[in-house]
Amino acid sequence: MRFRHPDGTIVHVAYCTNVHAAEDLDGVLEQLTRYAEPVRDALGVPRLGLGLWLAREVATQLAADDGAVLKLRTELTARGLEVVTLNGFPYKGFHDPVVKGKVYLPDWTDPARTRYTTDLARLLVQLLPDDAARGSISTLPLGWRTPWDSEREAATASQLDLLAADLRVLTAATGRPVRIAFEPEPGCIVETTTQAAERLSTVDRNLLGVCLDVCHLAVGFEEPSEALDRLSAAGLPIVKVQASCALQADNPTDPATRAALESFVEPRFLHQTREKSPTGILAADDLDSALAGELPGAGPWRVHFHSPLHADAATPLTTTRPVLADTLDLLVGGATARTDHIEVETYTWQVLPEGQRPTDDRGLVAGLAAELDWMRQQLTGLGLAEVTG
Repeated sequence: MRFRHPDGTIVHVAYCTNVHAAEDLDGVLEQLTRYAEPVRDALGVPRLGLGLWLAREVATQLAADDGAVLKLRTELTARGLEVVTLNGFPYKGFHDPVVKGKVYLPDWTDPARTRYTTDLARLLVQLLPDDAARGSISTLPLGWRTPWDSEREAATASQLDLLAADLRVLTAATGRPVRIAFEPEPGCIVETTTQAAERLSTVDRNLLGVCLDVCHLAVGFEEPSEALDRLSAAGLPIVKVQASCALQADNPTDPATRAALESFVEPRFLHQTREKSPTGILAADDLDSALAGELPGAGPWRVHFHSPLHADAATPLTTTRPVLADTLDLLVGGATARTDHIEVETYTWQVLPEGQRPTDDRGLVAGLAAELDWMRQQLTGLGLAEVTG
């Protein structure tokens, strides 16, 4: 979907396809028919944006075959779908039975991460709509916080220099700029916007910037206005926003609340949990660890469990939807748009507790469409006009 900001900026809205377990080209093409086109139909829009996730094997296949890229673009166009952004965070195996910390590998010390990202950039240039101003690719925030030392820091700096050089060559050759967006995430080297301002201070801001995942922002109990001001002061562009909500528990020691939280413990993804305390933010690397006593429960918890944007959590839990609404207001509710790529990224539909997850394709399509409709209502309520032509 596209929306026109009062300043004339076209704001692209997509849903992220990392919710689908497709790790070969046939699987990617199948998901267009099986999910994306039905979502577009449910919304009644002429054009739906996808934040494509292309696993390493798919990217390799496409990078070696211009005909396959053309086929993908043709299939997108035929179904009223468009791509201006890619999710380059998961490398592969995102729907393995156990993902957890593997999602951070390879990290930005490894040339494999650079090659994957530059391959994605070259592919995105070929998939971009002719009238799109730019493309974006989100990626991990350098790496998990351990192990990390000066040697790894130096290796990362070298890889980011190579990345920027490749992007400059690509832009010069094609005239289509693609920007890379590092996504602060709990537990990583870049966890907060403060760390983003510090650790990304020397990057080429014309090509590299931040992917603001609002679930992650909320889990860290960051105030949106302060976070955005911090990034602005550091000169870091918000290349892309991932619209997402975290799970919130106001009273984690309450038996009913603990029982509700326990229903969200699952083996596939990490669900980093943070507690707000008078002395600062307390941390546990997964929800089961927090429940086992790593967090005292004296203050509210926020859990890195992407929750559907439009849906209320079952009481006594809530979600951080108000943080998302405030962030959108600050980003696009003012006189100028501070970002132009928004990706709805609820990849956790299949690991929601029993009774809350969709049981078939129709249920998933309905849920994705409901999230995008919520986003449509938010943006039009902020004064943006939906582009229907």
